[in-house]
Amino acid sequence: MSLSSFIKSEISSGIIMISAAFLAIILANSFTAQWYFSLVNMPIEIGFGKQSIIEPFKQLVKDILMIFFFLLIGMELKFEMLEGSLSNKKQILLPLLAAIGGMLLPAIVFLLINYNNPQHWNGWAIPSATDIAFALCILLLVGKHVPSTLKIFLLAIAIFDDLGAILIIAIFYTGKLFILPLLIAILAIAALYMLNQMRIISIYAYMIVGTILCIALYQSGIHTTIGGVIVGMTIPLYDQKNKSNSPLKSFTTFLHLWVNFLILPLFAFTTAGINLSNISLEMVTEPLLLGTALGLFIGKQIGIFGVSWLVIKFGFANLPKNANWKQIYGISIIAGVGFTMSLFINMLAFNDSLMQEKAKIGVICGSLISAIFGWIILSSAHNSKKT
Repeated sequence: MSLSSFIKSEISSGIIMISAAFLAIILANSFTAQWYFSLVNMPIEIGFGKQSIIEPFKQLVKDILMIFFFLLIGMELKFEMLEGSLSNKKQILLPLLAAIGGMLLPAIVFLLINYNNPQHWNGWAIPSATDIAFALCILLLVGKHVPSTLKIFLLAIAIFDDLGAILIIAIFYTGKLFILPLLIAILAIAALYMLNQMRIISIYAYMIVGTILCIALYQSGIHTTIGGVIVGMTIPLYDQKNKSNSPLKSFTTFLHLWVNFLILPLFAFTTAGINLSNISLEMVTEPLLLGTALGLFIGKQIGIFGVSWLVIKFGFANLPKNANWKQIYGISIIAGVGFTMSLFINMLAFNDSLMQEKAKIGVICGSLISAIFGWIILSSAHNSKKT
């Protein structure tokens, strides 16, 4: 998939996700509220006999369907590192360091605001992620005059963000480990590695072993989405016998449609429903809500723009071609649009539904403010270049 096709797909996905999120909010605040909450919390049985589990619908979307989202991330990471925007080491330093700053500062802002509330500390990573689909939607609203180098800059930051979020989930949001299933998971990873080394190009082989891996990870206490990333990174880029055949590219293109136009909108629909009647002025000043919102809006822009300025100022990298500082600042604000990964980490960070609700409102508010201000800055930057 070309960069332009990828961006168009992400933009379309972002529009559908926004629509799904707004639909969820409308349903949760109208006469359909009881139906909506009954639907997203509907118990569903997975498995057979004694091995079956019963989980709410929204939980199964998070634990099972979102595996394919992380599988897609794994494949995209591999392609970008081998042949894409992350393959040139000279070009990745700026977005890499900017992404690190854009993850650290939101966490610091969150923890400073929640300093006196240790029960909230587990949510420090919620405002650290950028939603690439929503962020590219904002760039679409600014217009086609935004330099392609800025789109690549934002895309690279979001990719590193995703990688950072994956590491955070693996390290900080893993529960009690169980040894036997963990050993089975390690064997499954070894089998995936062998499939890659033997140049096996059958996607079915990777999916079968990947299913075993995800089940073993679930039983071991490690979140199943990590398995999706591992599987994605092991799928071969090219068929050694036929270089024109790329299993990774073909499966990425196929999976993009299902993930962007079904799984992510479904995730947005099942997680974004907020009963607005529960929101009060007192809640807006709640540290958990405020820390999440300001982490996204303030932390992201300070982290990304500040680190970018330092890296370029000291000569370690150059400004993206045809871009100016005002546009870099606009991109830094837009990176505060965190939705998919932020809401996902929120569900891992807290078991208490009220705490999840507050953080969810913070994610939506912080993302909305970032989107509006980012659009204003980028629009004014474009208009000033025209004059």
